[in-house]
This record gives sequence, C-alpha cells and structure tokens, in this order.
Amino acid sequence: MLLIDDSPGECELFRQALTQSGYRGALEVADGSLAALQYLAGRTTDDEPALILLDLKLRGERGVDLLRQLKGDNRYAHIPVVMLSSSDDAEDIRACYQAGANGYVVKPGRFDDLISLSLHIWKFWLEHNCTRRMATPC
Repeated sequence: MLLIDDSPGECELFRQALTQSGYRGALEVADGSLAALQYLAGRTTDDEPALILLDLKLRGERGVDLLRQLKGDNRYAHIPVVMLSSSDDAEDIRACYQAGANGYVVKPGRFDDLISLSLHIWKFWLEHNCTRRMATPC
C-alpha cells in the first residue's frame, strides 16, 4: 500500500491506525507527487502497491492532479486509488470521481474512528478487491 500525504503526523497516525486494525502488510509513504512518481517508477508489476491512498490536499499541489496523472498513465491506471480528505464538499468528491478515483473517504476526527476506517479500507481493497484480480490476497 502506498500512502501519499505531506503531513508526517497524519502519516504516523494512519500507520498506527492500520497496525491497530490488524493490517500486517507494507505501508510505503510518499510526501508528494514527485516522491510518489519516483517510488512507482522503481517498481515492477510484482512489487507495485496494490492500493494507493492519496490525500486530496498536498502542499503546493492538488491530489486530484496527481490522480489524473496516475489514471492517465497505462503503467499505473490499474492500481486502485482511494482519496483521503478532511473535505466532505460535494464538488471535491465529484472532481475526484471524475478524475478516476476508485473511492473517496473523509478522514475522521477521532483516532478510534480512524482505526475502524483503516480496517474497512484494507479489508475491502486488499482482501476482497485484490482476490478478484489475483489468485492470492495482496
């Protein structure tokens, strides 16, 4: 799983929530578009992330622009991208789905809710969804 978020604190909270939810897989972190694209460019189809979690608001850039870039690139278009945001604005949500997002999740304010959200994300995207594409879970 690749988390693209420019806030080290948010990344650490998400890492802790994933761990507490029972997730035992790898979590790579990129702090922006450039780092994410460099990380992905160094991967083969065997070791690419099964899921990308992308923050909508990155420092100096918009996550939806990176989303468009990922979905427009044949090397990465097949990787599911779930947008993470504190925004529940209908226009933000619509823009992300129009750009190709596979999901849009509003970040909860409480850590317990983040644990629950993390569990639902990885259970669906890395167990249910991946087993449809592959013979074994991601």
